[in-house]
Amino acid sequence: MESYNLVLVIVAVAILAVAWLPSLLKEYPLSYPILFVIGGWVLYQLPVSLPDPSPLANPRLTTHLTELCVIVALTGTGLKIDRRFSLRGWRLPIRLVWLTMVVTIAVFSVIAWGWAGWPLASALLLAASLAPTDPVLAGDVQVGDPNEGQEDSVRFALTAEAGLNDGLAFPFVYMAIMLAQTVTASTADFTHWALYDLAFRVGIGVLGGWLSGQLLSYLIFGLPQRISIKTTAYGFVALAVTLISYGLTELAHGYGFLAVFIAAITIRSRERTHEYHTYMHAFSDQIERLLIALLLLLFGGAIAKGMLAALTWQDALLGVLLVLIIRPLGGWLTLGGTGARGLKRWIIAGFGIRGIGSLFYVAYGLEHATFADPARIWALTGWTILLSVFLHGMLSTPVMKRLDRQRVVHD
Repeated sequence: MESYNLVLVIVAVAILAVAWLPSLLKEYPLSYPILFVIGGWVLYQLPVSLPDPSPLANPRLTTHLTELCVIVALTGTGLKIDRRFSLRGWRLPIRLVWLTMVVTIAVFSVIAWGWAGWPLASALLLAASLAPTDPVLAGDVQVGDPNEGQEDSVRFALTAEAGLNDGLAFPFVYMAIMLAQTVTASTADFTHWALYDLAFRVGIGVLGGWLSGQLLSYLIFGLPQRISIKTTAYGFVALAVTLISYGLTELAHGYGFLAVFIAAITIRSRERTHEYHTYMHAFSDQIERLLIALLLLLFGGAIAKGMLAALTWQDALLGVLLVLIIRPLGGWLTLGGTGARGLKRWIIAGFGIRGIGSLFYVAYGLEHATFADPARIWALTGWTILLSVFLHGMLSTPVMKRLDRQRVVHD
């Protein structure tokens, strides 16, 4: 009972912190995820009884907690994008997803397999898990709330990329699972992957998201014209959007992450200036912050309890290469011809923040196939996320301020 009451107090303090810290730290080169990771590490150094934070010891809990956090974040991400979808208007995030992310996965896989000695399946799982920009921890470089107007090309590109690539990284996770389950993958295996895991599941994800978005748009904007519904109830609608679009698409064997984001931007495209968008985004943001606080405390605790113990110097260097070279340089090269130049191009290329989504993909992969040395996989994943949280967390505020000053001068 004492341990339970202590956990309640810790959660309460975390909720207060996650409510206040973003506003208190907005002028400083420090993000609140850094403080939560440090706080989790400190908590698990104390001689008190706390839940085991190790993802190895709690695989199902890790999968579902991170899954819930990501889908809630994807709803909020889609709802706050003001720009209507078009191939030309969305060329930057589309390029980041279909080219930058794929190049990042390929380069990281080859280096991990050919130089660091990872089995090919494990190398691909790590690459697919660590390549996507995280929608959860990238708030400092994303657009503002709905209709706030803070939607320059850099913030828009990173926001939309985070929404799209968490679903489109899944085919490569399934390829890693396929390689782990077969001694020698055949042409038939890759054909099945291309037709089913790539084409079919992505297609169902897009279609499922659009259909659920259209249906929910009617319920949100059309139904209240016929019956009286209190506006205070529309916070809960955001959660309904998340769970319905995700659950139905997953039941149809599509990618639920992609569907949630597509549903959110479909709803956002209707009645764009309506106050309901603000209510829904605010509610999803609050739920997201609560889950972030819990997960980052557990992540810090996992590090305190030895999550990085299996990390080798080659793996540590792999994480550094991904965060400092592979993603930034690959992003800069693959953004050629999109109109992004100078500082804007480097920021878009460099701020591919790793986070909660990576934890989910690794947990999902390890749950669905047997990969060599899971402790080492978690160690490299944890190290890369830790590096990204600290590096991007300290750089995001000064870099975005410089971008804003540059934009004001040019304007």
